[in-house]
Amino acid sequence: MYHYDNYDQTLVDERVAQFKGQTERFLAGELTEDQFRPLRLMNGLYIQRHAPMLRVAIPYGLLSSRQLRMLAHIARRYDQGYGHFTTRQNIQYNWPKLEEVPEILEQLATVEMHAIQTSGNCIRNTTSDHLAGVAQDELEDPRPYCEIIRQWSTLHPEFAFLPRKFKIAVSGAQKDRAATQVHDIGLQLVKGDDGETGFEVLVGGGLGRTPIIGVVIRPFLEKRHLLSYLEAILRVYNRFGRRDNKYKARIKILVKELGQDQFAELVEAEWAAIREPLLLDRAEIERVQAFFQPHPYAELSTDDAILAAHKQCDAAFAAWFRHNTVAHKVPGYRVAFVSLKPPGIAPGDMTDRQMDAVADLAERYSFGEIRVTHTQNLVLADVRQSDLYELWQELRALELATPNIGTASDIISCPGLDFCSLANATSIPIANGIQQIFDSLDYLYDLGDLRINISGCMNGCGHHTVGHIGILGVDKKGEEWYQITLGGSSANEASLGERLGPAIAKDDVVHAMEAIFQTYRELRLDDEAFLHTVRRIGIEPFQERVYGDH
Repeated sequence: MYHYDNYDQTLVDERVAQFKGQTERFLAGELTEDQFRPLRLMNGLYIQRHAPMLRVAIPYGLLSSRQLRMLAHIARRYDQGYGHFTTRQNIQYNWPKLEEVPEILEQLATVEMHAIQTSGNCIRNTTSDHLAGVAQDELEDPRPYCEIIRQWSTLHPEFAFLPRKFKIAVSGAQKDRAATQVHDIGLQLVKGDDGETGFEVLVGGGLGRTPIIGVVIRPFLEKRHLLSYLEAILRVYNRFGRRDNKYKARIKILVKELGQDQFAELVEAEWAAIREPLLLDRAEIERVQAFFQPHPYAELSTDDAILAAHKQCDAAFAAWFRHNTVAHKVPGYRVAFVSLKPPGIAPGDMTDRQMDAVADLAERYSFGEIRVTHTQNLVLADVRQSDLYELWQELRALELATPNIGTASDIISCPGLDFCSLANATSIPIANGIQQIFDSLDYLYDLGDLRINISGCMNGCGHHTVGHIGILGVDKKGEEWYQITLGGSSANEASLGERLGPAIAKDDVVHAMEAIFQTYRELRLDDEAFLHTVRRIGIEPFQERVYGDH
């Protein structure tokens, strides 16, 4: 993984010192709330419903065991003993004291971490595929390009105050696990006619109040032009993006209003003027790629009689192996997911004790690295098959081995009204109520690949519009109601969910979900996945079952 040089470390240290001074001036009454707001937001600090919330960047979702231990320490010392992993591959702390935030940032800097640009109208944390570097379907590891983008975008003076927040995702695999089509910019590594790899560039995707699927404005971009082309896109957005209406300020609105072709023409014209001075040379690409070289894998056999025996004799382990591990590109290794979705726990939450323990497990079993997924789980990416049974036992003791990755109980959820001052309704209790349906794992597994996403407001931090089933909390005269959508996806064939019908009262959501599940089971063809069934038959059969008695 990437390690700071003196320039990186100096930049972060000086930023911490700067924010410490700003915070002291605010607490002394020398800065007003309006003056302090943009300063704190650019350092990841929100004012939430009950306390400040600090969002810490985890660039492209990659952590060392040392960094995870620091996150555990912060949860224990400055919060209430836990952190919340988000859909942006970040971590949030919901209970820090404002006066202690500079001290938190100082400690983060000692392990090459920060909260710079995790909020505000700027370029946010660049996200990527949580299987980057180990996926069998990967064309090229996208993480070096994420790191190059991180360095280019951090404290970029021209893009510090954009019309609205700006998000970039990069994928290098055939299967899009980074949701590139619903980002402001999505970059997909592709192979050109000459056999060289470059980027397909998508622009104008996004969720929230006006969800839109991004469009391709350049089918192939040479790597050397990566930064100049990104800069051209941001310049066009910075010049023409709306600043008079925050609901129309995202680049997706600009692209939609101008049209794909006209927006692309503006970018190409801007790019022509700047591309030569901003060339990304091969030496710089190779310098950053050197940080992401493959680990020293052992030559292992794929035939493991002991592993096979464990799966045969232990049904619980077999279920975990089937659902929480995936193939690795190196023979004899496997990717193991750490489920942060046990029943009754807010999706994405993790205690300080669990963080410390997983840091230890990463050092023992996975070269000291941990990945954060945009589905709010963790990954140990490089586990020997022969170690899986022992790893599973350790995770089970930590309540981190729920065998549910990719199932209906692997719910994506924002914090909702329990914490967020923007939310209209709770999210966590809805997620917990749905999880209680699955007392029987056989019933859960029978539903197959089924993504449920929950958001507590139109901002869509739970990505409800691209859930196979999406749930959106709305306020009706002070009461919590929920709108349900079906048929969304953020994968290769991305789509936005279609609203099922009128909002449903909070007490009826679980019953509605049971009706949806039952309708799917009755109408699917053989092993047809939920999303394919919805796309084949439409939402009408589900409407009849959910609203038939109303």
